[in-house]
Amino acid sequence: MRSFKLKRSMTLFMSGFFFVAFSFGSLAFGAEKKADPLPTDAMAMVKQRQLSPDDVYAAVSTFMPSGKYDDYIMFASGGHSGQVFAIGLPSMRVLRTIAVFTPEPWQGYGYGVKESAIANPVVGGDGEKILWGDSHHPALSETKGEYDGQFLFIGDKAHGRVAVIDLRDYETKQIVNSNLVHNDHGGCFVTPDTEYVIEGSQYAEPLGGVYAPLSEYKEKYRAAAVFWKFNRDKGRIEPENSFAIELPPYWQDLADAGKGPSDGWAFFNSFNTEMATGGIEEGNPPFEAGTTQHDMDYLHVINWKKAEEVVRSGKTTLINNFKVISLQTAIDEGILYFVPEPKSPHGVDVTPSGKYMVVAGKLDPHVTVFGIEKIKKAIADKDFEGKDPFGVPIIRFDSAMVAQVELGLGPLHTQFDNQGYAYTSLFLDSAIARWTLGDDKFKTPEKPWTLVSKTPVQFNVGHIAAAEGDTVNPAGQYLVSLNKWSVDRFSHIGPLLPQNLQLLDISKPGDSLRVMYDLPIGFGEPHYAQIIKISRLKTWDIYPEVGWDALKQSKAEVTALQGRIEKSADKVEIFMPAIRSHFDPEHVEVEEGQKVVWHITNLERTLDATHGFSINGYNIVASIEPGETVTVEFTAKRPGVYPFYCVEFCSALHLEMTGYFLVKPKQAPANS
Repeated sequence: MRSFKLKRSMTLFMSGFFFVAFSFGSLAFGAEKKADPLPTDAMAMVKQRQLSPDDVYAAVSTFMPSGKYDDYIMFASGGHSGQVFAIGLPSMRVLRTIAVFTPEPWQGYGYGVKESAIANPVVGGDGEKILWGDSHHPALSETKGEYDGQFLFIGDKAHGRVAVIDLRDYETKQIVNSNLVHNDHGGCFVTPDTEYVIEGSQYAEPLGGVYAPLSEYKEKYRAAAVFWKFNRDKGRIEPENSFAIELPPYWQDLADAGKGPSDGWAFFNSFNTEMATGGIEEGNPPFEAGTTQHDMDYLHVINWKKAEEVVRSGKTTLINNFKVISLQTAIDEGILYFVPEPKSPHGVDVTPSGKYMVVAGKLDPHVTVFGIEKIKKAIADKDFEGKDPFGVPIIRFDSAMVAQVELGLGPLHTQFDNQGYAYTSLFLDSAIARWTLGDDKFKTPEKPWTLVSKTPVQFNVGHIAAAEGDTVNPAGQYLVSLNKWSVDRFSHIGPLLPQNLQLLDISKPGDSLRVMYDLPIGFGEPHYAQIIKISRLKTWDIYPEVGWDALKQSKAEVTALQGRIEKSADKVEIFMPAIRSHFDPEHVEVEEGQKVVWHITNLERTLDATHGFSINGYNIVASIEPGETVTVEFTAKRPGVYPFYCVEFCSALHLEMTGYFLVKPKQAPANS
């Protein structure tokens, strides 16, 4: 493992350092203006820490002075933390955790607030509420194939769910589940105008959550591609207008939606076309051996525009009240085709022009490039090499393939820039490969379909994210390598090491990539990320009007400036304004067993004047943004006196922003 502390002579070091320092001075202040010399103590620090010119360049490139803003925001999945992380680029500062599938007390998410999307989570097979998730693949909403900064979607691999996040307030508004499968991985990805949010299952199972023995795998087990209809005006997925396509019982992996000439098509990788069922305890090959026997797996090519027509014509069945196009209907209607792809692929990525699909096979040193026009022609000419065991037409590999580029060991995932380069993560090489596209949207000085360079990263990179690298107009400039292990990068803080997200500068042509920053993620396991220009985001400073209901996106009943309490025999309803530095009312008394419905409205109209609300002893906490109304519902089960207070620092008299919740014991009935 190579070290980036380069051993150079002091003369070379000092000259390089001054070159970097003066170069940045010229950029910042204009070429005609000389940069001020660095202070003596700064030079002493450089010498003391044995920093190389590359170190200094990286530090200056990523340093963001107080009060200066990043150019980009990266939204990274949080793995089995169940959340999403917002990270600034190039500073690599973690700016926000967005609560999605897992309760998060700082934001009052999952602790009694009725408006939280997690307030009514999917119920598991054991009857318990699911309060965690394995978030894998975030997808930003798009307009005409470009990020529009309005919404973010994320899948939950552990439970087959999809969440909708509104980027006006960075809050999760909806969690949906088709109830067809218990897991997903090929999602989320969006169509070019976010007509649909695409979710693909990973491990095959009987659709609808029913039982079937593994001995009936081929007959009873299936996969699904789910197309969630998104209503942009409402900011919600519409399950009633969504549908799924039944797929053979292979294991689907990453997906991508076409654009330009491939608009209307979706592409899913797959593995385990062997239909291995494992069971080493029964003398069967383990999955790792059984799923890698074939030389080729199948790229799933799905015509979702045609699938829409089939759904409109009523040619669907209902499974758990969800519309499903059967596998046979998908074949008969020309919706589903296969293309052989190198075995055990992980990523399929559509190039900026939409002409090509890049497939990376984990057990093949090449990336394979397929062309949409070649695929369409093969379908029109019925240029098939046969059918799979379920009758799906298989397009001849040579009829669909445009090029293969040998990159290295363990290719996984590909991104694109604005110079005509593609970037592929190499898991086993622990490197990022830069290679040239053919006649795509941009041109490079090197020959098409050629490996240009490999840049080491630390260590074992999975996914990568380039700035707007999933869109029709990538931004270039930056790429982040989401490495699975950090090993010797950071202080040793226990057997569980943080993952390492490394920032690379990809702005210059040729082989000049360089690693600029190491970011330890010690609170989750990012799998995938997307990077958007911060100028595209239109985040609110405060809610647009007092009483805004964050879940319904409408004006809730506004609490008056003076609070009130309404009581009935079995319910107490409190309408409470919160403003620096008091709640109103400050005393709330109920009887044991009564239902309590508590509306709190933050009357503030100042940026970041957030208030919190917590009742000691009742597992309730809320974070209330300026203008927002939240509702807390619970039963007063335990008699006693419980202070409530503002948990979010709000003013000099923050500690005085408190009150008492009193629960009187239920009176025992008099003896007759």
